[in-house]
Amino acid sequence: MFKKQITLKEPKGMDAARFGFFMILPALVFLLFIIIFPLLASIYLSLSEWSPLTGGGTRWYEAYKFWGWLSNYWNILRDADFLMSIVRTFIIVAVVVPVEFFIGLGLAFLFRDNFVGKKIFHSIILMPMMIVPAVAGFVFYMLFQAQGPVNAVLSVFAFKEVSILWLQGTWSAMIAIMIADIWQWSPFMFLILLSGLMALPEDQINAALILGASKWQRFRMVLFPLMKPVIVIALIFRGMEAVKIFDAIWLMTTGGPGTATESISVYMYKHGFKHLRWSWVAAGGIIILIIITLISMQALKPIKEREEEQAA
Repeated sequence: MFKKQITLKEPKGMDAARFGFFMILPALVFLLFIIIFPLLASIYLSLSEWSPLTGGGTRWYEAYKFWGWLSNYWNILRDADFLMSIVRTFIIVAVVVPVEFFIGLGLAFLFRDNFVGKKIFHSIILMPMMIVPAVAGFVFYMLFQAQGPVNAVLSVFAFKEVSILWLQGTWSAMIAIMIADIWQWSPFMFLILLSGLMALPEDQINAALILGASKWQRFRMVLFPLMKPVIVIALIFRGMEAVKIFDAIWLMTTGGPGTATESISVYMYKHGFKHLRWSWVAAGGIIILIIITLISMQALKPIKEREEEQAA
């Protein structure tokens, strides 16, 4: 008994375009409500003077009644607290991202080879990344107390009692926050760099080995050029995430002492949820978005140039 063979015809022309459109329609709708709508709403609110306390309960979509054009942008760019929060945030990013990169890169090279207990150590290294950031922030808040474990360990090595007020000093609090971030997010760098390292072509590495290249020469002349796109992407991803740092700061210092550790996210939270200055915060968010976009575009230029060279 023969079975009838069924063949599916591929849609052509206009039918193919319509079919493709309906296939991506759910993703477009999702993108509209998750990304585009909040962005447009933020731009709309940033051009007004509206807040939940304005105009006796006026709805947000009626913010046009309190239109202020670019006044929020002008005023927030003259706000010393906002500008300093940007400076503090980029200081944190400039410190933690390179440290996390070098730790992740070193671990990636270490785990490139097989050794006893590799899977167990791999799981242990990735564990900090799996912890909820709020929980990690509270843990480090307890660690850096005056009578906490950090001072206890330092007392052992100093042969005298050490009682540093880590979270009460301007720079010591920043250091504590950076240590918490490095501990939690170095595994993220490790995971990306290890994936990129394992995907490299073995023939080029083996050729360099046969030619007698040292480990440093293999890294500088073979591995690093091949890994450059992965490195750039890892730095951009981690940099954008580090700009949003909030949980560790809020749990450890709440932005203090004073505003010494207040990041952009903490500044936005205070003005948005405590003072209900929603249009003000919307303007600040748009400014930060523009800054991050420009930095990311500049960082991605080497990858684009390399792709253009390969295509030419």
